[in-house]
Amino acid sequence: MKRFIFLAAALVALALSCTKTESGYTVPDPQDVVMYQINPRVFAPKDSFKAVAQHLDSVKALGANVVWFMPVCEIGRDAKAKSSPYCVKDYRGVNPEFGTVEDFKNTIAECHRRGMSVIMDWVANHSSWDNAWLAEHPEWYTHNEDGEIIHPAGTDWEDVADFNFDNPEMCQAMIDAMKWWVTEIGIDGFRCDAADFVPFEFWKDCVSQLRAIPGHKLLLLAEGQRKDHFDAGFEMNYAWSYMEELRRVYNGNRRSMGAPARVSDLFAADAEEYDGVPAGCVKLRFTTNHDESTKMSPIREFHGERGSMAAFVAATFIHGGMLVYDSQEVGYPGTINFFRFVPVDWQANSSLNKEYTDLIALFKAHPAIRRGAVTPFPDDDVLLFERSCEGDRILVVDNLRQERKIVPVPAAWAGKSVKDLMSGKTVALGEKIAVDPYQYLILQ
Repeated sequence: MKRFIFLAAALVALALSCTKTESGYTVPDPQDVVMYQINPRVFAPKDSFKAVAQHLDSVKALGANVVWFMPVCEIGRDAKAKSSPYCVKDYRGVNPEFGTVEDFKNTIAECHRRGMSVIMDWVANHSSWDNAWLAEHPEWYTHNEDGEIIHPAGTDWEDVADFNFDNPEMCQAMIDAMKWWVTEIGIDGFRCDAADFVPFEFWKDCVSQLRAIPGHKLLLLAEGQRKDHFDAGFEMNYAWSYMEELRRVYNGNRRSMGAPARVSDLFAADAEEYDGVPAGCVKLRFTTNHDESTKMSPIREFHGERGSMAAFVAATFIHGGMLVYDSQEVGYPGTINFFRFVPVDWQANSSLNKEYTDLIALFKAHPAIRRGAVTPFPDDDVLLFERSCEGDRILVVDNLRQERKIVPVPAAWAGKSVKDLMSGKTVALGEKIAVDPYQYLILQ
């Protein structure tokens, strides 16, 4: 009987592994990530998981291979709460506004069926004030000199209570909850919120335990830019510094006295961000996300639709993983407050959607763009660089100014016949090349 039970269990395990393989569902390496961020509150005022599931064909068609869900846990409803998804009341429950646990599991399964991995936002630094942990284990939280539990120091996040990471029981309870979402719900990793606020020692232990879960390859993204995130075992963290440099380039801000922002400064920002980053790990590059979209859309921030697309190429084609925030691909023009429902017209601006789709297809089709060595050709106004890998050579010419610019063609490319990968046309390069305002060229 014991032998029969063992054989039956082995056959079930084999069937499950075969199903996973046949679905084409794999967790991509960090260098190959095309991440699509889902804010459930732009899909429906209730039952958002079901609405997201109906949208997944569009996400797949766009080219995403990783779907990142903003926090789905039940949120705080006490007097201090502000309806923030980052104010967690129950680390093992879902927000009923979005649906049920089964609804979420079904949506994950639909992602997997389309070959897309799923990561979820994890809020480790703080909880809501009505989280059961606060009443049951007040020692798990940070106290001031008067013995009062406090919100995170140096912030205005008064709707949340700060965790005490010196308490090992709290740390293990947090890690156990994260394991539950992997083993019981089926997610493929985490985007860890406010990771710079959380001690290295916690992340090191947390990542070690998560990676020890058998049968699960996980993708772990830290929302922060501390270099020790990679030492802790994260594969990705945020490219905030590069984003700020891109803003300076667009807005003409001075980096230092008497020195206006130059496009060539982006090369230095890229090199600085990658200094000390282990091989195989990457910075997540973007032009917007849920935080940035509360301030303004990328179309407004980067001087119109054409400027936003030139910025997207500058952010994602030079070095790093790629992020698209839902609504970005249809050119949503306004701000999106993720504390409430904001409807998005998913049929709007089909030409912009196609442009994002075409760019993502190039990113995925060419290892040189994702993994190739970068050769910069510095210019004050045009981002000009080559990426090369295994004989594939790509030249990116990206005008980040509102005026037409003429730049020298790199010597190795001058006089050559090349393919314009966006138009499919073959063109002959001379000694110089002209690019219209916010025009970009991707040449092979």
